[in-house]
Amino acid sequence: MAITFQYNKTSLQGLEKQLKIRVRALPTIKNKESALRLEVKRAKDDAKELEEKLELRINAYDQMLALWGEFDTSLLHVDDVKMTIKKIAGVRIPVLEGVDYSVRPFSLFSSPKWFADGIEQLKELAQIGIEQEFMTQKLNLLEHARKKTTQKVNLFEKVQIPGYEDAIRKIKRFMEDEENLSKSAQKIVKSRQEAEKANVEI
Repeated sequence: MAITFQYNKTSLQGLEKQLKIRVRALPTIKNKESALRLEVKRAKDDAKELEEKLELRINAYDQMLALWGEFDTSLLHVDDVKMTIKKIAGVRIPVLEGVDYSVRPFSLFSSPKWFADGIEQLKELAQIGIEQEFMTQKLNLLEHARKKTTQKVNLFEKVQIPGYEDAIRKIKRFMEDEENLSKSAQKIVKSRQEAEKANVEI
């Protein structure tokens, strides 16, 4: 990113202001990046834990596979998934509040005894599946925010701050050179005037 500037005081003041803003903002952005890294790691650990939990539930489900063939899947229905939004390190994340299920009435006498347990098992499976969905969403949002923040840190640290410092240095050098030339020119004019004055006096 090339920084455009002119060799004058106004441009110099503008660049100094921009540099100050970035230098002041950099520690805050770095802190945000660290917080996001930590949250991403935590979310990955939670996702792994959920994966293991689901694995256990599926294994328990598989042990009763022969029975599940006679189970009426229309007995259980997910009616509503309640969620809220929570800010984590400045990122809006959907958080699962709860899941509302409805169980269609069934006869306890004509249905197998294990149907009630089966419904509870299915609820647990559905709950974990929905939690995983939320966790994936959380992870994606945090990862995206972390990448963006890292890019901003790199942009400030490696491109903009050095760029502004370089531009300020160039302007200051130019202005110093101009001032020195002006002083030199004044000395030459003064010495000429003094020489002319001396000639006139003779």
